[in-house]
Amino acid sequence: MGALADRLGAGLALRRQQDLYRRRLTLQSAQGPVVQLGDRQYLNFCSNDYLGLAAHPRVIAAFQQAAARYGVGSGASHLVCGHSALHQELEEALAEFTGRPRALLFSSGYMANTGILTSLLRRGDHVFEDRLNHASLLDGGLHSGARFRRFAHCDVAALERRLAAADGVKLVVVDGVFSMDGDTAPLGELAATCSRHEAWLMVDDAHGFGVMGERGAGSTEAAGLDDTAVPVLMATLGKALGTAGAFVAGSELLVEALIQEARTYIYTTALPPAVAGASLESLRLLREESWRREHLRQLIGRFRRGAGQLGLPLMASASAIQPLLVGDAATALGLSERLRQRGFLIGAIRPPTVPAGTSRLRVTLSAAHTGAQVDQLLEQLAACWAGA
Repeated sequence: MGALADRLGAGLALRRQQDLYRRRLTLQSAQGPVVQLGDRQYLNFCSNDYLGLAAHPRVIAAFQQAAARYGVGSGASHLVCGHSALHQELEEALAEFTGRPRALLFSSGYMANTGILTSLLRRGDHVFEDRLNHASLLDGGLHSGARFRRFAHCDVAALERRLAAADGVKLVVVDGVFSMDGDTAPLGELAATCSRHEAWLMVDDAHGFGVMGERGAGSTEAAGLDDTAVPVLMATLGKALGTAGAFVAGSELLVEALIQEARTYIYTTALPPAVAGASLESLRLLREESWRREHLRQLIGRFRRGAGQLGLPLMASASAIQPLLVGDAATALGLSERLRQRGFLIGAIRPPTVPAGTSRLRVTLSAAHTGAQVDQLLEQLAACWAGA
């Protein structure tokens, strides 16, 4: 079939040889603490459904009711005829909840980040990104045409040196909670540094929104920062809220500019209105049921204490993401498979998602888990780790 087919085949063969080949799981059940895979049930510790809302009866009912009224598709982009009353209501609710004047929906977090960055930045501008930022942030920065600079992970002093040496438009971009390490950005220090150097700060709070802060409004709430300190706040709906899509929240100026400029917003079909309806119900549950965040915090503490007692190599994280550093890809893959044989789903995260030599098991906890299930996980981790 020619040179291209040869290259693709060689690439796949190399991935298999290096234990980096990715395979999908096909579930026969809804997301939850227990899922069905084939003819077996597994305790699920690899989902980002942090508050256990993805299969909540009220969220399902809201989705069904919205689908009955609005159908299952939007039919067009937001700027043609795809923007429904439910989309509008959700944007207004997200703006109010995050304390921003406006919010704008995107079909996915990846589309939000790439759309935001390629819209705000021009050739000759400066964009500074944490080295461990999500791929969508890195791609958006690279595709923007701006002068792209990465700084050492959470190293505010290194960022300050780079900002001091730059003139013109400057945008600093970080994750609120880093998706593979689970640690949090020093947002207060970053905001102060940006203010000193007249730079805007953008925070991707995909893994903090709904979980962190007194009300669950995310990393910026936990850090006590408003829209002046963080002019660009992005978060996803498919993690703590358990639905799908993403949004950016900020000023009237920011949102109107994105509506006019963001290609990933303009040239794609809008989210189904039913997803917006379900997300509205999830947001109501987030407001009403603070016990979910409290229970999740208790489970995180329980897991970390137990892992520490067992001598498991946990990385520094206070979030629902609890990575166990393994090292090489083959060992991480083997541990994941042994855990699956024992009835536990935990992903083995390998390069290029993480740097070489830092492969890990990425344990994620949910408010839907019980303390007993976390104890079972610790018992099996200890057994598998001893045999690694």
